[in-house]
Amino acid sequence: MRSLVVLPVALLAAASLGCSNDIREGRVVAAVIPAAGAAEPAAGAALAIDPGKSKVQALGAKITGTHQVVFPSFAGELKLDGATPTAIQVTVNMGAMSSDHDKLTGHLKSPDFFDVGSFPTASFASTAIATGSDVAGFTHTVTGDLNIHGVSKRVVFPATISVDGGAMKARSEFVIDRQDFGIAYPGMPDDLIKDDVALTIDLAS
Repeated sequence: MRSLVVLPVALLAAASLGCSNDIREGRVVAAVIPAAGAAEPAAGAALAIDPGKSKVQALGAKITGTHQVVFPSFAGELKLDGATPTAIQVTVNMGAMSSDHDKLTGHLKSPDFFDVGSFPTASFASTAIATGSDVAGFTHTVTGDLNIHGVSKRVVFPATISVDGGAMKARSEFVIDRQDFGIAYPGMPDDLIKDDVALTIDLAS
C-alpha cells in the first residue's frame, strides 16, 4: 500500500511562517487504498455544512519555508443516523482559494498546480466511517474518495467526530502526496517544492 501525503497541494513560494517545513512532523499520513467500487448511500439525516463554523486549509512547503492555503468557498453535508455519524461529503470551489502571497495564489490556480480552469472543484465523499482509531487522540477512522485536480484516490485517515443535540462536527488533519493527484510542478532548482501537503479540515453542521 502506498501512503499518500496532503486538499488539497504542497506548493508555494518564498516566505517561511517560522515553523518546520517538514510537513509530516506531528501529522498522520493518509493511506491510499484500492477503490472497491462505489459505496452504497449512507443512511441518516442529511445536515448541511455550516461554512461559518467550518474551514478547509492546506499547508505546503519548499526547501526555504512553508505556505498556508485557504479554501473559503465550499459546501456539503454530514449525515447522522441517530447519534451515529454515517457520511461526510464536501465540495470545494478551487477558484476561491487564497494563499499568503497574491503572486503565489495566481500560480496555484494555474496549470502548473491546480489548473482551476479545467478542474474548478475538489471533493471528498466518505464510503465508510468506523468508530475508533489506531491513532491516539482521534475517535473515528474515515474511508472515502478524495478528488483533486481531476484525480480520485480512495484514502483512509483518522478523524475526531462528535455529535451533540442532533448536530455533528468532524475534524481531521492528515498528509497527502501531491504527485498522487498529478500535481508535479517541481519549483525552482535551488528551492524545490516538497511533495507532502497537510490538509486541515474542520466541518460542522
